[in-house]
Amino acid sequence: MERLKALEARIAPTLDGMGFEVVRVALTGGSRRTLQVMADRSDGVPISVDDCAAISETLSAIFDVEEPVPGSYDLEVSSPGIDRPLTRPKDFVAYAGFEMKLETSAPVNGRKRFKGVLKGVNAGGDVVMEIDGAEIAVPFAGVALAKLVMTDELIAATAQGRPSESAPHAS
Repeated sequence: MERLKALEARIAPTLDGMGFEVVRVALTGGSRRTLQVMADRSDGVPISVDDCAAISETLSAIFDVEEPVPGSYDLEVSSPGIDRPLTRPKDFVAYAGFEMKLETSAPVNGRKRFKGVLKGVNAGGDVVMEIDGAEIAVPFAGVALAKLVMTDELIAATAQGRPSESAPHAS
């Protein structure tokens, strides 16, 4: 995990210089591993196949010199998709108003899995969501996994443009 965080920190300036932001770096698979790099365009325009190809070409050149992970792997560059993972505090702000699933690394109020409406991030940096009419705050550092849930509202917002621009932002 630490190696992936270091890798993300290593490639972020390169992608930033190309007009992209790193959303997530993950290593998946068993004997046939995949190094996945999810990226967004910095300008908010949806990422294209050509964008992914340009990122892949650039990262491949870097990874030919610097070994990102030991052993063999396939490099996959992709868009986060509609039901995107939420990995940065700004993601939790931008997608406020949409339904999400969240898992924590340690129990919060006796639970590790939550599903509700994302409300954003509070002044203390906690991720806030509403579940059955009650608000719950989860420390950002305790979030293990978080992603948007594919709903009609999310699909409609995506069709109108970037969901974060048309979200029913909650406060």
